[in-house]
Amino acid sequence: MKHLATLAWMAWGLLATTADAAPVATASSPDGLTKIAIDFDPDGRINYSISRKDQPLIAPSRLGLLLTDGYALVRDFELVGQQTAEGDDRWEQPWGERHYVRDHYRELLTNFRQQSTGRLLSVRFRLFDQGVGFRYEVPSQAGLATLHIADEVTEFDIARPGTAWWQPGGESNRYEYLYNKTPIDGVATAHTPMTMRLDDGTHLAVHEAALVDYASMWLKREQGQKFRATLSPSSQGPRVTRALPFATPWRAIRMADNAAGLVENDLELNLNEPNKIGDVSWFKPQKYIGIWWGMIRGDWTWAEGAKHGATTRAVISGEAFLTLPGAFSALVVEAISAETGVQPEISTSGGTSDARFLKSLCPVIEFGLSNATMHKRDEAVAVADLESLARIYRRIVQAALQAG
Repeated sequence: MKHLATLAWMAWGLLATTADAAPVATASSPDGLTKIAIDFDPDGRINYSISRKDQPLIAPSRLGLLLTDGYALVRDFELVGQQTAEGDDRWEQPWGERHYVRDHYRELLTNFRQQSTGRLLSVRFRLFDQGVGFRYEVPSQAGLATLHIADEVTEFDIARPGTAWWQPGGESNRYEYLYNKTPIDGVATAHTPMTMRLDDGTHLAVHEAALVDYASMWLKREQGQKFRATLSPSSQGPRVTRALPFATPWRAIRMADNAAGLVENDLELNLNEPNKIGDVSWFKPQKYIGIWWGMIRGDWTWAEGAKHGATTRAVISGEAFLTLPGAFSALVVEAISAETGVQPEISTSGGTSDARFLKSLCPVIEFGLSNATMHKRDEAVAVADLESLARIYRRIVQAALQAG
């Protein structure tokens, strides 16, 4: 029993050392509310943790890379250097939600050396007021020209309970599944972005940015609320093969006090690579007419043949049209005004019109009820409005018949 007690004491001591390990590097966001700390466990594994408003968000989580043909870049590391930087810039989008985007962050670059192999690995952290991004960077080094990555060890240990919205990752139907809403510890393997609302109202979303020449990331729950990045498979064996030097995509964690804060968030935009095209003033946003729903309904097929959907005829069926004001529009305006006492406005605003399928047969005008629940779940209108609409249609038909 004495030996068992000694072993238990030693095990507890190791756990306490891991949990209480002093950070070897720290950084904070420009507003000081989000903080990150880097430490090692007793085996030299790299851990990071994130807090916001002095509350833990990401508990100590491991970092590292598994290789198909070499010693894993996971343990036996030491910190050999660190650098900090700060950026505050404003850049222009040629298209998007906002014309100009502010890129304001603090950065921590941590350089590690694996003592058993001498291999070098860096992790760059970039902290914004709205979230955190980090990526691995593998510098040029003697005796290592190419890295064959089997998977990542990147973890996201969500520190507090909450609810997750997620789609299954790695399944046959890819991104076409409905979203699941479960407790965070009820997630299996999820596509990114995975969105979470903690019990205190804090919102998180885990995604990636600057995904170039690298396998995309899924989030696989390991235990409790701890997730590990797992890379999508490759037909070539290693999931990623890259010549040195290179950087992985950014692992991005949006943070906000509410759902709106997650939406009004430019984290991935700022983590993506800057525009390399140069002058984009020539770019003018245009309309795009998709044919996706025809495929879904079975009207068309992907394959060539009589029902092939990606054709000019299918696309131009949605081209814009205009019914010029004239006798027909005046007749409709008069019928509406006579019934309601309201002078209607002739306009071309609104969404795609089904009248495009009739425009070549006769003049067309779209007119109907407008209400606060339009195109929403449980859409509803007042019965009196429907009855008024029927009387307006009767006036239009009668006037058109009388006009011959």
